[in-house]
Amino acid sequence: MWELGAEIVPIGVSPDGKNINKDCGSTSLDTVCETTVVAGAHIGLALDGDADRLIVCDENGQVIDGDQIMALIASDWHGAGKLAGGSVVATVMSNLGLERFLKDQGVDLVRTAVGDRYVVESMRANKFNLGGEQSGHLVFRDYATTGDGLIAALQVLAVLVRTKDPASVVCDMFKPLPQLLKNVRYATGTPLEATSVKSAITSGEQRLNGTGRVLIRKSGTEPLIRVMAEGEDLGLVTQVVDDICDAISAEV
Repeated sequence: MWELGAEIVPIGVSPDGKNINKDCGSTSLDTVCETTVVAGAHIGLALDGDADRLIVCDENGQVIDGDQIMALIASDWHGAGKLAGGSVVATVMSNLGLERFLKDQGVDLVRTAVGDRYVVESMRANKFNLGGEQSGHLVFRDYATTGDGLIAALQVLAVLVRTKDPASVVCDMFKPLPQLLKNVRYATGTPLEATSVKSAITSGEQRLNGTGRVLIRKSGTEPLIRVMAEGEDLGLVTQVVDDICDAISAEV
């Protein structure tokens, strides 16, 4: 970044072998948000420990996640004729607001299972060049075969430099729909097969009635069932998630 002419305020760059991601990086954003404002910086860039993820904050310290970054780059590339296949690949966790925004831009959102490996597989299979996750795991196949936080940062900065607009304007691409995720721990069994749970899920989908969606999945690493819903009404979304979680809890 410095070689390209940027003035850098480095933070979280004193490793001792134990403090990786401690109070810094894309998983702990308070420090970068506060420092960006105090330093009067144009933008804050937060990578994770192995630097394959990027989360950004604007000059006011407001967080800009992977969905907003994908919306920004997709819109920019689509306008320049650089977006391969007119599509973006994202996981089922990406906000419905992103999908609606892209549709308005004439861009398709192709969803995959959670995990950057599935994003990359879809990109390769369909020859798409932009994909990623809400968490900031972004893949630009024109430049790399895996997520790379520095490449992602350079793409965002390129738009900032060209437009000469502040990050708060450039990166505010869409209004995310309220999204709620809760986990239910279970020991054994298959609670998702229970009639009462299936009924609660169906009921939740019907109550959102096309204005949102419900996503239920087992964690791949822990004995957890992840219950997510999103929609235009936060109260209704919360109710739907709580009802499904209660139904699952009654079966574990």
